[in-house]
Amino acid sequence: MTTAILLLTAGLALLLAGANFLVDSAIAIARRAKISDFAIGIAVVGIGTSLPELFVSVSSAIQGMGDMAVGNVVGSNICNIFLILGITAIISPFAVTRQNMARDIPFGILVSVLLLLLCSDTLFPRIIRDEVGRLDGLVFLLIFAGYMAIAIMHSKKEEKSRHENEENATSRLSGKPAILLWAVAAVSLAALLYGGNMFLDNTVTLARQCGISDKVVSLTIVAVGTSLPELVTCIVAAIKKSPQLAMGNVLGSNIFNILGILGISSLINPLVLTDVNIIDFCVMILAAVLTFVCAFTFKRHTIDRHEGIIFVALYIAYIACTVIFQ
Repeated sequence: MTTAILLLTAGLALLLAGANFLVDSAIAIARRAKISDFAIGIAVVGIGTSLPELFVSVSSAIQGMGDMAVGNVVGSNICNIFLILGITAIISPFAVTRQNMARDIPFGILVSVLLLLLCSDTLFPRIIRDEVGRLDGLVFLLIFAGYMAIAIMHSKKEEKSRHENEENATSRLSGKPAILLWAVAAVSLAALLYGGNMFLDNTVTLARQCGISDKVVSLTIVAVGTSLPELVTCIVAAIKKSPQLAMGNVLGSNIFNILGILGISSLINPLVLTDVNIIDFCVMILAAVLTFVCAFTFKRHTIDRHEGIIFVALYIAYIACTVIFQ
């Protein structure tokens, strides 16, 4: 048990150090390239921190486990919004920009609904099969490429009109050569992912040694553990006054999870689904919709602490229901 505790601590240290330098390098890269924090959050941080989900879904696709590949994405998206965005807002409330409300959040809702329709023949039994095929995967990847191109193209305009609270975002790496910034980002991301994996593995080991069942471990510790890179990165971004990088991380991860990860996985092997849970898909869509609704409740155009607490409470309720009724 002592070894597990030491390794858990080392994993946590790697997580924190990796997230700290990843955020610093991402902010510096955004400033040098004159693009918005949100765009770099999608393109570098969001995709990078989704690599564990990519590995799980691709491995599941190769083994013909379509339910696992899709379930991994759905569960991760729910956790990203309710838990990660919720905790981030509790620590540091952040603005929802005009571009977020007009483009990014609605697009996230759209792709979530698209995935539900594609995976549920219970809604359209004669039209839709419970499968994400290779053609679907190709379309997903093309849509994702188009979204990324538009987001990056518009990001230069967004950078010029940054909100006052974003202008305070600082980086100790500002002014460093571009090659050094990208090298720091790559090494930081590797440390973040490795540290997250080390932390997760040893937390599971400790939980089992304490007599906690595999079912509870998989639905709680593992579910949250695979999202640790996103969680720690968002917290650090919020502390460093770069909330749009945190927002880009979450929304970018969710969009990449559906279009990128399932697109790649289904190209490798069509994802045939045998046990789709419509409730999980509906919770994922609800999370995306509530992100939009929060821009108009309490403090307008802001996800504040009240909404953060509601998000975390909803996630706890979702996990509790999953454990009780599974």
